Amino acid sequence: MIVGGFGVGKTTMVRAVSEIRPLSTEETMTQAGAGIDDPAMADGKTTTTVAFDFGRISLDEQMVLYLFGAPGQERFWFLWDRLFAGTLGAVVLVDTRRLADSWYAIDRLEHHRTPFIVARNNFPGATHSLDAVRDALSLPGNVPLIDCDARDRASAKRVLITLMDHLYALSTAREAVSS
Repeated sequence: MIVGGFGVGKTTMVRAVSEIRPLSTEETMTQAGAGIDDPAMADGKTTTTVAFDFGRISLDEQMVLYLFGAPGQERFWFLWDRLFAGTLGAVVLVDTRRLADSWYAIDRLEHHRTPFIVARNNFPGATHSLDAVRDALSLPGNVPLIDCDARDRASAKRVLITLMDHLYALSTAREAVSS
């Protein structure tokens, strides 16, 4: 799962890293959404996700990583609980100009006990350090926090590798405790 607020780059990240042409539910924003979707801080955003984005990465012949980009607007949050079912882990993509938009995603992931990492999408004009982001979001030290450029395939892959490494570390720690 890739979650976060409206316009943080979830669709862009799925598009950048998927090996297949992603399924996208992007639609043009219209006057009907005026006052509901506020693209003011989203740098000329003219479309919005109305269901979810889907992409895929084959890790080997038997293992496939499915990517789901969840819509960020509050009116679509009811979808998140369904999308979280069976999710191994998530990326919370954040825009430091609108950190408060990340709270709901983090809250829902913690509620579902879904492991996650946080990726700071580097938008122009974003000046908060990673430490400042960690403090602002009250992230525990064990939650990985990294930089990314959601438009760049290599950067998006690093985010997903960080998530996989985090999931592996958590799994190894659980095995050690149960032994």
